[in-house]
Amino acid sequence: MSARAKKTPDGHALSLFKSSKLSGVYVPHFIAPEEVIRVLNAAKVSFTLVGAHGLGGWTGKPRATEDVDVVVSQRHVKKAVAALTTAFPDLEVDDQPAVVRLRNRETGAVVVDVMKPNQSVIHAALKNTHTVRSVRSTYNVPSVEMALALKFAPMVSLNRAEADKLIDSADFIRVVQNNANVDLDKLAALGELVYRGGGKEIVEFVRRVRAGEQLIL
Repeated sequence: MSARAKKTPDGHALSLFKSSKLSGVYVPHFIAPEEVIRVLNAAKVSFTLVGAHGLGGWTGKPRATEDVDVVVSQRHVKKAVAALTTAFPDLEVDDQPAVVRLRNRETGAVVVDVMKPNQSVIHAALKNTHTVRSVRSTYNVPSVEMALALKFAPMVSLNRAEADKLIDSADFIRVVQNNANVDLDKLAALGELVYRGGGKEIVEFVRRVRAGEQLIL
């Protein structure tokens, strides 16, 4: 077992604790990711924790975020939604093509995003995982290569707001800077799931970060 493999579970668990505490300070009607994990595990739902809560262990800079994002296997989407709305009756369902948004009934704010694995790169997040074992639970987050691919996809999207792309870029840079042992072959394969030729570009992005060069989107 590598040195990284020995220490990352504790790092991810600590990151989740920090991002959860930070989010709880300012987000009204906040539902902690640990509670979402508990409910989905009890319902035997296959999922991966993504978004800021899922990637903070790789960035090394856990931060607050307004919702909890999980990618759920297609056959478990309805089960996941049913389990979460039963556990948290203040949530209402907003079923969209790519995601089921669970909103607070009072404010309308999104509290949990149940992401459907309709896109190839999103589906890959169910297979390219890192298992985190904390005192309270066991759950999956994306592998480091998957974390980079999940940030790369919105960075190069034509539909993503510029301000959001800058946040994605900052996360991407921090993942690269905080993890020296990225498997570039795996990363290239995941980049190809974003678009044809994406594998070459995502590897080039990693090279630029390591060289201290600016990322130009």
